[in-house]
Amino acid sequence: MLGRAQDRYWWNRRSSLRFVLPIVVAAMVVAAVITLIATRGGSPSEDVLTEALSTPTRPADTAPREVTELPAGFAYPVAGACLPESETLIPGAPREYRRGVHEGIDFYHADNCTAIGLDTKVLATRAGVVIRADLTYEDLTAETLAVLMERVEQDGGGDPDVTDAFRGRQVWIDHGAGIMTRYAHLNGIAEGVRVGTEVARGALIAFVGESGTPASVAAPGTQYHLHFEIRIGEGYLGEGVTPAEVRVLYEQALVP
Repeated sequence: MLGRAQDRYWWNRRSSLRFVLPIVVAAMVVAAVITLIATRGGSPSEDVLTEALSTPTRPADTAPREVTELPAGFAYPVAGACLPESETLIPGAPREYRRGVHEGIDFYHADNCTAIGLDTKVLATRAGVVIRADLTYEDLTAETLAVLMERVEQDGGGDPDVTDAFRGRQVWIDHGAGIMTRYAHLNGIAEGVRVGTEVARGALIAFVGESGTPASVAAPGTQYHLHFEIRIGEGYLGEGVTPAEVRVLYEQALVP
């Protein structure tokens, strides 16, 4: 099974390098955003647009990265966690609100073998160097959320800056060999963690939150979770393969 998953993963990567929450909460978020956009009375100002999409410490997503290995031997980013059973929380699941696809694992309070909530500790999954730490992040507001949703409507989803804004406060760690990890929706970043910091496997780097999520504006306190990605080269682990194969790849990568 592992061999087939790896073979198919690399085949798809070569050919295209290019929640556990009730439905009612999702409906609340969508309804609130529609209301915000409908009551704005015009297009967003240039200042608001800039604020919503501005991330001055963000490195380029598309910088070429030489891949020399598949990830393995990573710790879980939350102590005592396991992979969620729900396919909506793993890579490849649709994200309708931004018309995109999920690129990582969501670790919520349920379905992950351990309690996860506001300010749960987030750990580095492998030794590496911090290449992004959003120390000056500003939370979404009703206005900036409306700007982002308007951009989704205009562009049809997929704009990397909009997608990045929806990840909220983040830490990125470069592990070498073309492998990087992302930790998103954070409530805060641990003391001493900044661009250039060398971190050890299991080191405290941040705290769980819900930053960047539409619910952080429309239904605060309902989306506390960690979004965690393993990036390989220019894509993400599990890109272009089935949910079952995604699970095999992450089971190989993450060690309890």
